[in-house]
Amino acid sequence: MKSLVTGAAGFIGSHLCEYLIEKGFEVVGIDNFMDYYPRSIKEASIADLRKHQNFEFVEASLVQVDLTKLLDGVDVVFHQAAQAGVRASWGQNFKIYSDNNIVATQMLLEACRERPVNKFVYASSSSVYGDTRDLPMRESSLPCPVSPYGVSKLAAEHLCFLYCKNFGIPAVSLRYFTVYGARQRPDMAFHRFFTWALQDKPLKVYGDGEQSRDFTHVDDIVEANWLALEKALPGEVFNIGGGSRITLNGVIEIIKEIAGRELEIDYQAKQKGDVRHTMADMTKAKEKLGYKPKVLIQEGLLTEYEWIRDLVEWSSS
Repeated sequence: MKSLVTGAAGFIGSHLCEYLIEKGFEVVGIDNFMDYYPRSIKEASIADLRKHQNFEFVEASLVQVDLTKLLDGVDVVFHQAAQAGVRASWGQNFKIYSDNNIVATQMLLEACRERPVNKFVYASSSSVYGDTRDLPMRESSLPCPVSPYGVSKLAAEHLCFLYCKNFGIPAVSLRYFTVYGARQRPDMAFHRFFTWALQDKPLKVYGDGEQSRDFTHVDDIVEANWLALEKALPGEVFNIGGGSRITLNGVIEIIKEIAGRELEIDYQAKQKGDVRHTMADMTKAKEKLGYKPKVLIQEGLLTEYEWIRDLVEWSSS
């Protein structure tokens, strides 16, 4: 089997590429190295992958590359690429999101009409639900995103569905709930918290810290993609959570234990587009995919801490 992984040098994409190669796949990875965070972090994420004979890397933008050529011989597409970040998606920045999240997805789906694939797995987001009080969040709930980023992810999800219904593209959407783990983006809370803890700096928390998230370890996300390839029916949407719903203040208490020190907390104003709570109803994913998250929050935070500790030591050397 040959797979295309978009966003291959990113947090989730690099882990997924490694997993697929372990499964015996040939993998074509594409990434455009957007400057949302340092290129060096992404380069490090795929350094070992580049050495593997079954991995081919293409540095290009999905909206500029020859997609027909890129899809040549590809059996399955894992579309992980997107411009990330809720807080950065406002104002003039939205064009970056519309180009990379909506237009790129439409062009890739259109190309799959000419080069049919066996499965098209799209990385959607819990951001499509918005700031709902109807918890747990269900796939049947009305999506109502409260950030431009969430709007862009929902639009791309709708594109997957309409290309499935109209042209038979076997697209499946996975709504990820706050993913964490080694290689996590530096703008995300756990990465920032651990970095500040290691540097003995105050932890900046937006809001009162009582907002909660259904945190999902990257290993569980990768397995969900594999299960979607094996078992998901075209046109379906699945919540992929970690079963580890906890407040940010609760997370900080665990970080204190891992770091072995008291931490100063700097509470700041809530940011536009942030939601109060998320919680995934994973009944559908469990019943139809056999998905069951395996990594508990304490275990996952420890592995991320060890990775960030090494990263901080490397950066300061």
